[in-house]
Amino acid sequence: MLFRDIPGLEPIKSTLRRSVQNSHLAHAQLFDCSVGGAGLALALAFATYINCENQHEDDACGTCASCGKMSKLVHPDFHFIFPIATSKKVDGKTSEAFLGLWRSFLLENPYRVLPEWLDFITAENKQGNISVEEARGILRKLSVKSYEGEYKILLIWKPDIMNASSSNAILKILEEPPEKTLFLLVSDQSDKLLTTIISRTQRIAVPAFSDAEVRSYLKERNVSDTAANQIAYLCDGNLSEALKLVQDNEDDRSGWFAAWMRSCYRYDVSHLVKLADGFDVMNKEKQKGLMEYALRLFRDMLVWSHGAGELLRVPEEELTFVQNFSKAVNFDSLEKMIEEVNTAYYHIERNVRAKMVFLDLSLTVALFFQRK
Repeated sequence: MLFRDIPGLEPIKSTLRRSVQNSHLAHAQLFDCSVGGAGLALALAFATYINCENQHEDDACGTCASCGKMSKLVHPDFHFIFPIATSKKVDGKTSEAFLGLWRSFLLENPYRVLPEWLDFITAENKQGNISVEEARGILRKLSVKSYEGEYKILLIWKPDIMNASSSNAILKILEEPPEKTLFLLVSDQSDKLLTTIISRTQRIAVPAFSDAEVRSYLKERNVSDTAANQIAYLCDGNLSEALKLVQDNEDDRSGWFAAWMRSCYRYDVSHLVKLADGFDVMNKEKQKGLMEYALRLFRDMLVWSHGAGELLRVPEEELTFVQNFSKAVNFDSLEKMIEEVNTAYYHIERNVRAKMVFLDLSLTVALFFQRK
């Protein structure tokens, strides 16, 4: 992973590079990011830059022996600790046993979240953790001198899920770090970390990706402009979610929502039944995704109704629909629609027959429109 592979975030990249160039490296750094953000990718690019044998001013060279090993995550001076769980794929109790799967997981996409990792390893109980034994084993990993680079680097992903015993073991190591050793902690829930751990790290606040950065990233991967705009709107800077939505790219949520609302407005029961039939055969995640999209647009309509249109993030092609729709329902009706969709979402999650839920929702929403 190189800095140039990560969209945007130039001020943070510049700060990280400058700390290496000026030899002002804090021994422990906390990449405090949002879910699906760039924390892990930045930590990997930072480690690559530190180990690079031919550093450029703006990035690692990407071609030296060290960069080659970092690109495969096999550098002998670069170590990982990450959550693990009982798995059908691996019989092991430490990160070391899962290292092969972990490398494959990261190389596929560095903007990952914990549920994805647990699914990737087929975790049986879906509860990842970093054990106290693993935390205490850090010193064994870092007790020898570096093999090739100037520094030994340990990346700890999701330290926020450690229990008190594991956290205290990590804290002790951070208080008395081995010589020429760097700790990179990556967390999307830093509020769950011990304050004493936070106080012993240099915090790097990593903002969520902007809509423009998400669009740019997706367009580089041959996603159409229309789909990229819609996905950027839906994912809220979460690239993990954006990449999931790309896989479901054939689903035109905007068109589906507009057709649904027009049928509700016309009280076209025949067409609403057909939409309910189509909704019934979708998988549950797609059904929930459509409900989430509806909730987002309804809330945007509330914002527009309050005269705060400048706060909207809705894509340009959907803005006209939001404006026109807002004229057909009043503020109280919008609130009721949101309440009804939330109820429908709850029932879908609990396996109530989707056709019944959707048709009931449609007929209820149809009553809230102001018709001439």
